[in-house]
Amino acid sequence: MLWLLAHNNERPLGHGAVAREVWRLYFHWYGVLSHGAFPAHDTLWQYPPGAGAVLLAPGLVPGLSYFQAFVALTLLTDALVTTALARAGGRPGRTLLGAALWTGGLPLLLHLPLARYDVEVTAFAVLSLLALSRSPRACGTLAALGALVKVWPALVLLGLERGRPTRSAWLSAALAGTVTLAALVVSFRNPLAFLRQQGGRGVQIESLGGTALSLARHAGWRGRVRYRYGAMELVGPHVHAVATASLALTAAAFALLLVWRVRARHWTAATPYDAALSAVLLFTVTSRVISPQYMIWLLGLAAVCLTSRHTTQRPVAALVVAATALSSVAYPTFYAEVVGCTWTGCLLMLLRNGLLVTAAVLSLTRLWRATGGPRSTAPDAAAGAPVGAPVTGSHLARPQLSAAPASLKGD
Repeated sequence: MLWLLAHNNERPLGHGAVAREVWRLYFHWYGVLSHGAFPAHDTLWQYPPGAGAVLLAPGLVPGLSYFQAFVALTLLTDALVTTALARAGGRPGRTLLGAALWTGGLPLLLHLPLARYDVEVTAFAVLSLLALSRSPRACGTLAALGALVKVWPALVLLGLERGRPTRSAWLSAALAGTVTLAALVVSFRNPLAFLRQQGGRGVQIESLGGTALSLARHAGWRGRVRYRYGAMELVGPHVHAVATASLALTAAAFALLLVWRVRARHWTAATPYDAALSAVLLFTVTSRVISPQYMIWLLGLAAVCLTSRHTTQRPVAALVVAATALSSVAYPTFYAEVVGCTWTGCLLMLLRNGLLVTAAVLSLTRLWRATGGPRSTAPDAAAGAPVGAPVTGSHLARPQLSAAPASLKGD
């Protein structure tokens, strides 16, 4: 990945567009942030205020340029995630498949992960989930800090089993999020300016709606591609309707997840992991934007799932890996084809997004069946315990006591 980054000016690697995000855009934002303000009038700034802290961090590393420090910190974060996954997978009843997926899956995106801050965001979600069994408070705090950087890590709290530890995690998340946000509001001007830019976004060509509109061009639709809000978006007739439909599908996905949570009856130690992957998959496929770096999120959550022998998401993880590989073919290798809405570009996006939709549907289906069917009898933490030994811990499945029903890209 480092070698590819050093040679990113080659044509198949995007003529330097991947690395340009850091040394031009991020470094520009760093200059604005270092003067105590968020880039309020920059339409490319679409991130919660916590992202400012991540973008300021490379400037604190002595002896390195901003670009070098950014890559170095990303590599350190990658190492931290790998170590956490390996330690979790090395415990009794666990597996190292998660660490293997993260280590082998991330390079499928070529050098892109080293030139985006999504590895750092994913680290918050991964560490949050892995901390759950030992410290629900740490789980909630890490999820809240991640949400302040890029919103979606808050979804990892959705699958926590009902009970005191979950209330503790949610309370810690609310407290940590409120305190950190207040500190950022006091320290910087225009901390909520990103909301204006997010509201104006349209349909990006790599999204599900964008794929449909790109195919529609071959059927006579008179739209075109334009660079807006840091991404290549489709503009023309009916685009607003497609964007509205995407938002409606996102709302429907959230409602569906809430119904799952209300109806779920049986948890194992893997259920919070599986629910996090399912939730982020649903929100990804219904989004108006599906940038290739979003695959980093899914790889991290799939890796957490695979640390448990009781996960329901192994086939989903395989689909995520396949979609990741196709994402790097689409960007940067054949991005001109995607932007031009050629048949090659359309086919690439149709295959990639088809894999993601399949993964999302399969993920929720397997999660729903696992949490609504017969109770599991051997959660992770109980693996290897003597027959008849009691299993304790609120995050483990409880014994059944009655016969009650069991029911450039700036994205």
